[in-house]
Amino acid sequence: MATGTLYFIPVTLADDTTPQQVLPPEVIARIHSLQHFIVENEKTARHFLAASGHPTTMRDITFSVLNKDTPAKDLNTMLQPLQKGIDVGLMSEAGCPGIADPGATLAAVAHYKGIRVAPLIGPSSLLLGLMASGLNGQRFTFLGYLAADKATRIETIKHIEHDSKTRLETQLFIETPYRNQHMLDDLIATLQPQTKLCVACNVTGKDELILTKTVAEWSKAQLPDLHKKPTVFLLLA
Repeated sequence: MATGTLYFIPVTLADDTTPQQVLPPEVIARIHSLQHFIVENEKTARHFLAASGHPTTMRDITFSVLNKDTPAKDLNTMLQPLQKGIDVGLMSEAGCPGIADPGATLAAVAHYKGIRVAPLIGPSSLLLGLMASGLNGQRFTFLGYLAADKATRIETIKHIEHDSKTRLETQLFIETPYRNQHMLDDLIATLQPQTKLCVACNVTGKDELILTKTVAEWSKAQLPDLHKKPTVFLLLA
């Protein structure tokens, strides 16, 4: 029996954006063809599917939850429908699954079992921010989350800046939304004046902000309000 396909489904980044605004019609049609989903959060997944116009009532759709606390032993169970020839969709909380979320682990197991993994087209705050930043798009590194401890974070920022200058490489990282303002303050206080810093906030949303300045320019400007808004930070020394 042929196995099903595990579709990696991008979802909206901003709360004020609909699936129809950021996803091609072919992707929405594929989503509508699926009845089984592996999701990071069932509530937000249901909301997304309903907003996409999924023709099946939510009570008739099967959901499995995959988050950072999911035991590795549960991954095999999640893949069982695929081994019976049923296609399954994977969704993270926002943007593209498999990047900075637990979906990467599931993809690895799927590859091991010979299950096709198919990424669908949709928004990624990391790539969209990099595209619009004016920074080096030929060489870049995504670092995920930096340390929450302030002293450790400042030392990490110094190392990131050094690596960026040595490699001529754009460095990307994210922060928990409620700590964004502290991150921006620490970046401006720590980085060299000539280092370029881009803030990509609420990408694709109505109040989207993607702005690149040198640290010296940022230090003289009125800082944007990033509190509780999904933000990507990019720097190039």
